[in-house]
Amino acid sequence: MKKLVRNGVVGFAVFVAMAGAAQAAATVQVSLWDKGANVPMTTGFAYGMSGADMSKASMGITATPATVKAGKITFKVKNSSKDTVHEMIVMYLANPKDPLPYIADENRVDEDKAGDKGEVSELDPGASGSLTVDLKPGKYVLICNVPGHFGTGMWTEFTVQP
Repeated sequence: MKKLVRNGVVGFAVFVAMAGAAQAAATVQVSLWDKGANVPMTTGFAYGMSGADMSKASMGITATPATVKAGKITFKVKNSSKDTVHEMIVMYLANPKDPLPYIADENRVDEDKAGDKGEVSELDPGASGSLTVDLKPGKYVLICNVPGHFGTGMWTEFTVQP
């Protein structure tokens, strides 16, 4: 009889642990990087531009993993730059083939029109921040919208699966 009770308790404990894990936020590590203040800012690397050789971009964003399940997602963001302020904004892509709406006079994406889902505002060099958001399945793009940075390649695609 004790053996059955012990197995029943273990089975219950496993179920509770699994249920808790399903509700926990997925964690995505994000690095905001650039090649340094002495490297000229390149242009022509905005999201949706075809034929761009991203290896030549002077700034960028990496996200690991780049695909997660829908639900609560925590972005742990680190500004890896030694001398430049960066930020990370989560944008929903209603149509991933369309470029993000851009305000040319301000050299930045129109956040209101683009589908801003949350952000880690301007981080000083070496600083970190985090953002937890509830995301539905779909395509997203993570961007830095400090004027000029998006066009230099500071974006990465991000997928949320059902």
